[in-house]
Amino acid sequence: MTVKPTNKSIAAYAAKLQKSLRHLAYSYDKVQKLSADVPQMDDDTLETWESFTARFSRTVDLFLTKYVRAVVLKEDPGFSGSVRDYADYAEKIGLIDSADQWMEFRGFRNVIVHEYEDDDLQQNLEDLRRLSPIVLNLTTLLT
Repeated sequence: MTVKPTNKSIAAYAAKLQKSLRHLAYSYDKVQKLSADVPQMDDDTLETWESFTARFSRTVDLFLTKYVRAVVLKEDPGFSGSVRDYADYAEKIGLIDSADQWMEFRGFRNVIVHEYEDDDLQQNLEDLRRLSPIVLNLTTLLT
């Protein structure tokens, strides 16, 4: 039996998401000045990038698995499906512009965790930095 989310539970997820977005914005600002050239990174730089990638992944995951899910279930209490299904529904109701794009964002989590080649990791870091403004734009959705 599915419990229908309330405005209160959606607001609670929105508050958690706002906090996550603040942390991501902080890390994003720090990596703006950094090179993504992995072989040249010192430990402090690598740690800053790792914090940024973790915050990106956590924010995307919180948005898709908690906030989007709650909004969709409030709209349609009987809805059931995968994260992809919820993203598709969120696109359908205008909550997000592109389910494909958000699934790509979510996919970066696995790529970053398992990437061992410096060139591929560098490209992924650059991609995350380039795509972060889209995720950070969620603040406009939550205000």
